[in-house]
Amino acid sequence: MPTDLFLFATQNSVVAWSPIDDRVMGGSSTSCLRFDPIGHAIFQGTVKPDNNGGFASVRTHAMDLGAMSAIAYVLKIQSDGKRYKFNLRMEDNFDGVTYQTAFVTPAGVWTSLHLPVSQFTATFRGRPVPDAPSLDPTLVRQAGFLIADQQIGDFSLNVQSIGTE
Repeated sequence: MPTDLFLFATQNSVVAWSPIDDRVMGGSSTSCLRFDPIGHAIFQGTVKPDNNGGFASVRTHAMDLGAMSAIAYVLKIQSDGKRYKFNLRMEDNFDGVTYQTAFVTPAGVWTSLHLPVSQFTATFRGRPVPDAPSLDPTLVRQAGFLIADQQIGDFSLNVQSIGTE
């Protein structure tokens, strides 16, 4: 049975999330994680290639997201069929090593997606960090979503919950 880290059932459930888009390096993509009164969050926006941009993301503020004995992260999502990445960080810093795994799910279908801890790879600004330690779920401090890889245009990912098992 999954343990919920985030259950997006109320307006307050998205308060800890902020956009971090390619604007940090001069791009013009935009995104947000907003609450839908139907009872889930929506990661949405527009990816633009202007000024060498091309990514949009949202991430939580630093907080204790450690999960003892977690073997996988479980996302209850409904996507638009695009390729997304789920990101985790074991540090409080704004910039540092990110552990991520990519996923694609059928458009318009609610899916319970299981992402094994062993599938997360360490990256720094989108590049692999082969000498980084493996993801330790007990040390997770931040979580987030990212869309990149030249997927220019509007996007929308509905998120009902994020948990561990």
